[in-house]
Amino acid sequence: MLSFFLVIIISYLIGAIPFAYIMTRLITGKDVRDFGSGNVGATNAGRVLGFKYGFLVAVLDVLKAILAVNITRSLLSPELPEYYLLIAALFVIIGHNWTIFLGFSGGKGVATTCGVIFSLNPLAFLFFFIIWLIVLLLSRYVSLASIISGLSLPLIFFLLKGDIYDIIFALIFAVLIVIRHRANINRLVNKNENKINLPFFSKKGDCQ
Repeated sequence: MLSFFLVIIISYLIGAIPFAYIMTRLITGKDVRDFGSGNVGATNAGRVLGFKYGFLVAVLDVLKAILAVNITRSLLSPELPEYYLLIAALFVIIGHNWTIFLGFSGGKGVATTCGVIFSLNPLAFLFFFIIWLIVLLLSRYVSLASIISGLSLPLIFFLLKGDIYDIIFALIFAVLIVIRHRANINRLVNKNENKINLPFFSKKGDCQ
């Protein structure tokens, strides 16, 4: 159990690395939280730094999740139930959403969830990403794409014949995405959520 708690801490700390904050601070000397939505994520970084750097932040957020899950997989005993790995993967997302390095502020966890899903089941990630992309292209709302693709996760794992633990944790991932997008949901309902100009994330809108 001691090693499992250590794995959870490692997963959380890797997830908590705030690449949007670090990138913005290094390039401009400014705090990404002072701009746009105030969110510590790829879209807000793109709003401040431009699409190229916003995309780079998203990639880094995906990669840190892949790294954390694979470190966890290598450290955990193969004799342990699969849900131990899923718990550790959950803490990667929690670390991103509520990072200890920035007073428990953070991002919305979509890119990090992508990395987690890719590490757990690449085919599930492919369906998740396709749904996200289709909704984004049709609506031009990053928030709506993130919410709908997030909500699709339990169904995706069910259709891919995932076990009960996969489906339960997919549901938890979906709930976290919805919780972090509460303000966006209100704006979507009130029809004052801003769209993006594809392919650049330059206008105010969602922030992952």
